[in-house]
Amino acid sequence: MNDEDNKLMAERRRKLGLLREQGSAYPNDFRRDALASQLLAAYADRDADWLDANPIRVRVGGRMMLRRVMGKASFAKIADRSGQLQLFLQESALGPAYEAFKGFDIGDLLGAEGQLFRTRTGELSVRVEVLRLLAKSLRPLPEKWHGVADTELRYRQRYVDLIMTERSREVFRTRSRVLRYLRDFLDALDFLEVETPMMQPIPGGAAARPFVTHHNALDLDMYLRIAPELYLKRLIVGGFERVYEINRNFRNEGLSTQHNPEFTMLELYWAYTDYLELMDLIERLLHGLADGLFATRLLTYQGREYDLARPFKRITIEAALLEQNPALERSRLREPAYLRSVCAQHSIACLPHEGAGKLQISLFEKTVEQTLLDPTFVYAYPLEVSPLSRANDADPFVTDRFEFFLAGRELANGFSELNDPEDQAQRFRAQVQLKDSGDDEAMHYDADYIRALEYGMPPTAGLGLGVDRLVMFLTDSPSIRDVLLFPHLRPET
Repeated sequence: MNDEDNKLMAERRRKLGLLREQGSAYPNDFRRDALASQLLAAYADRDADWLDANPIRVRVGGRMMLRRVMGKASFAKIADRSGQLQLFLQESALGPAYEAFKGFDIGDLLGAEGQLFRTRTGELSVRVEVLRLLAKSLRPLPEKWHGVADTELRYRQRYVDLIMTERSREVFRTRSRVLRYLRDFLDALDFLEVETPMMQPIPGGAAARPFVTHHNALDLDMYLRIAPELYLKRLIVGGFERVYEINRNFRNEGLSTQHNPEFTMLELYWAYTDYLELMDLIERLLHGLADGLFATRLLTYQGREYDLARPFKRITIEAALLEQNPALERSRLREPAYLRSVCAQHSIACLPHEGAGKLQISLFEKTVEQTLLDPTFVYAYPLEVSPLSRANDADPFVTDRFEFFLAGRELANGFSELNDPEDQAQRFRAQVQLKDSGDDEAMHYDADYIRALEYGMPPTAGLGLGVDRLVMFLTDSPSIRDVLLFPHLRPET
C-alpha cells in the first residue's frame, strides 16, 4: 500500500470515528425490497410520464461505485448482486442526510428509499427520500473502470476483483450454472449423488502424491483424497448401480495454469455399461452445456473456434503417436529399448523400471497431447499405466480406457472397470513394488477394496471429469486460477 492509500484510509477511519460517536456505525435494520436488475427489467418500457402518474416506491441497497456531487443535487450509482442502479439525491428532499452524503466514499454500502423516475437522458433512477450508510469502506477501491488488471490482486483479493470486474462475476455465475447442469443431466439418467470420505486411510483411485495429515484420537496417519474412485465403486458393489460425486480432490503437486492442489471433479460409475458408452455420454453432455449456456455449439476459446456439433474424433494411443511422429516405426512401438531411444531424442527422462506402456505415455504427453485441440477421445491406454482399468479382450497390452482432450488439455478420463478381484490384487502388488522402488505416485494396496470386489462387482464403467478445466473452456479463461474463487498462492511477503 502506498502513502496515498494510507492517507485515504486514515481519512476514512476518521469518518468512521465520527459515525461511531453518533450511534451504530454498522446498522442492520435496513431491508431492501428490490434489486437493480428487477427494476430495470420490470420498468424498461415505462416512460417518464407513466412513472410520474404511477408512483413506484422502492428500497434498494448496494455498494456506491460512482458519485457526482453538483451543489444541491447529486447522482450516485450503487451495485447490488444483479447490477447497477442510479440514485438521484437532492438537499431539499434529504435535509441533513444530504450533507452527510457529501462525505461518503466510493465503496461505501448504502441503503436508499424513494420513488422511481426517469432522468432527462432517460435513465431509470431512484429519487431518494431516505438515505442510510450501512457499512463504511475503509480501503479505497482500485481506480479502474474496466476491472482489476493486476492478476496478483485478482487472485489474492478475489473480493476486490468481484467488486470491480463484471467478467469475473460472470465467470463464476457460469461455473455455478455448469455445476447445476451436470447434476440435472445425471439426475435425469437416474444417477444418485453421494458423498464419500475426504480423509482416507489409504489414498487410492489415481496416480498422484497425496497430502498427509494425522488423526489424533485414532493416532492414525490419514490422507486427503486424491480421488473418490475406490469408495464409489464400493457403492456399485453395494447395489447403487449409478452413482456420482461432484467434489474436491487434493494432490500434492505443482501450481500451473492447469493445476491447483485442490480441484473439483465429477466422478461417476455406471453398472452394466462400458467405456464406449461413456464417450457417447460426454458428447451429449458437452452438446447440452453448449446449447443451454450459449444456444450454439460453435464456441471460441482463446481466439480459436471449436465446433462441438461435429462428431468428436476417436483415436488410439498408438495411432496418435504415429500421426504426430511419422518417423516412428509402427512395428517397434512396444519395444522398451526402442522407445527409450526415441524418448532420449525428445529429452524425456525415463526411469529404469518403466516398460513400453509408460514410455508410450511419456512420449504421448510430450509430442501429442498439446496438439489435440478439437474434441478428441484417445483410447486403448497401456495396461501398465492403467491399474484400475479392464484389460482389452483382444489385446491385453492395452485397456478399455480413454482420455478426452479439448483445447490441448485432458478434460476427462474414463474406462471399463476392472472387476476381477484376483487381477486387481496382482496389479496393486505391482504398484506397491513401484512405490518401493521410488515412485511416489504409485498406488497403495487397498485390502478392503479387494474384499469388496470379492463380493462381486457387476460390469461397470467409470468417468472422472475435471470441472475446473471444463469451466475454463466454457468461459474462455486461460488459467485455472481464473475459475477458482480462491486459488492457492504463495504467501504474501
